[in-house]
Amino acid sequence: MSRAGLEAWLLDAWYSGVRPRWWLLPASWLFAVLAAMRRGVYQAGLLPRVILPVPVIVVGNITVGGRGKTPLVIHLVKTLRALGKRPGVVLRGYGAALTAPQLVRTDSDAAQVGDEAVLLVQRTGCPVATGRDRVAAARLLLERESVDVVVSDDGLQHYRLGRTLEIAMLDGARMLGNGALLPAGPLREPAARLRQVDVVVINGEPGVWPDALRMTLAPQTVYCIARPAQTRKLADFAGSRVHALAGIGNPQRFFALLQEHGITALTHPLPDHAALQSADITFADDLPVLMTEKDAVKCHAFGTPRHWAVAVEAVFPAADQQHLEDLLRGKLLQC
Repeated sequence: MSRAGLEAWLLDAWYSGVRPRWWLLPASWLFAVLAAMRRGVYQAGLLPRVILPVPVIVVGNITVGGRGKTPLVIHLVKTLRALGKRPGVVLRGYGAALTAPQLVRTDSDAAQVGDEAVLLVQRTGCPVATGRDRVAAARLLLERESVDVVVSDDGLQHYRLGRTLEIAMLDGARMLGNGALLPAGPLREPAARLRQVDVVVINGEPGVWPDALRMTLAPQTVYCIARPAQTRKLADFAGSRVHALAGIGNPQRFFALLQEHGITALTHPLPDHAALQSADITFADDLPVLMTEKDAVKCHAFGTPRHWAVAVEAVFPAADQQHLEDLLRGKLLQC
């Protein structure tokens, strides 16, 4: 079975509403024990946590796959700047060919540092470091850049890095799936872990969690990959047929966004973080090809005038945005 086929099978098993596959449950129980032991040794101080000289905000989830963390991190960077801070971002760099932490530039190769890392630099302009060891990446950031708060993208289970504030994300459509831990379900940690974070953010409807903040993704400009200065509005594609390509955690969310704007999409879901080549985005007709920004950063070398990236932005209701700002102020002032 191909990677895409395996991923599709697992997603269906986890989110179809049926009970977990019974033959996977023993492996899930073992995973639960190992996850609890790993977290426990850090809580007990048997393994030391590294406390940085600046506050650390961790954004992550307890489920496998994307939940909208990158748009949230971009939003946090903008919010922190509005509060007078100088944020920097560290992340694992999924699929990155790195042996040591590295600072990311706007022209860095996504295959070397990770697609999300390049997108973060391009969208925020803030210092970004990527590496398997987030502690080493954060230290590199503090050594080389003027940073007074570190945001760790997808670092909820990276317990070695001490943190000032934890933000957990949920996909409003998928939530916790069948509620089982890997591999019978999508959970990296039990649902009870969400009661230990500072705040839960739900991306989209219809999911509900106590005291969670609500976030939606709103389309901004659509830009040509071959000519980034050439932009359009998503509404300009209304009534048109397009190819829609998404290599993200939940491709259906991107396809639904296009449909909501009156666009008829020939959909091409890909595995999260899929490596892309020219053949992957080339089709036999002359229809426009719309893709996520995370995919677009991997296509600049071979994108053509018919390839377009859809930029989205995290949006919070006014009351939820105020709560987020108050939480950031309170935590940062304690440091």
